[in-house]
Amino acid sequence: MELRHLRYFLAVAEELHFARAAERLHIEQSPLSRAIRELEEELGAQLFVRTSRSTRLTLAGKLLMENAPRVLLALDQARESVKAAANGFHGRLRVALSDGITPSRLPALLARCREEDPEIEIRLFEVPLAQQLSGLRDDLYDAGFSMADEVGDGIIIEPAWEDELMVAMPARHELLAHRRVPLDEVLQHPLV
Repeated sequence: MELRHLRYFLAVAEELHFARAAERLHIEQSPLSRAIRELEEELGAQLFVRTSRSTRLTLAGKLLMENAPRVLLALDQARESVKAAANGFHGRLRVALSDGITPSRLPALLARCREEDPEIEIRLFEVPLAQQLSGLRDDLYDAGFSMADEVGDGIIIEPAWEDELMVAMPARHELLAHRRVPLDEVLQHPLV
């Protein structure tokens, strides 16, 4: 399986349209179709149901779409690690951020990491919680920051800091009549 096959597959899977995927990839549609056929032959499974009006993923296509991004991410990380090593970096720290983690405390934490080991390469990834957890289990990330307190087996969680709960509202909102806004009253209003 060639990397271009995976990249082409993901473009078609995301667009669900061969012409748009070809345009996005800056290639003609016929080489794209040929590459998808080659991938399907190699895998022994049809990945797309094509009609004159639509393109949709088969079950096999959906499974490949779940796994292909992790493969490409791992390859990108390997490529970056090799480049970093060639530039003199010897270590790396891959940190996944999810669930609205505010970056306000991260600069101090990252600066402290740099003080302790100036040669370390620190890479941050903003990902959904599910991807963060699977990436930690699959060794795609070394650490993660999240608001979640239940992460399942195989991952250790430690509180890193606590942030005060904040509420943002228009300057003329009725709740601003309170010196401290009661949470139970906030919850009675539509929230975003």
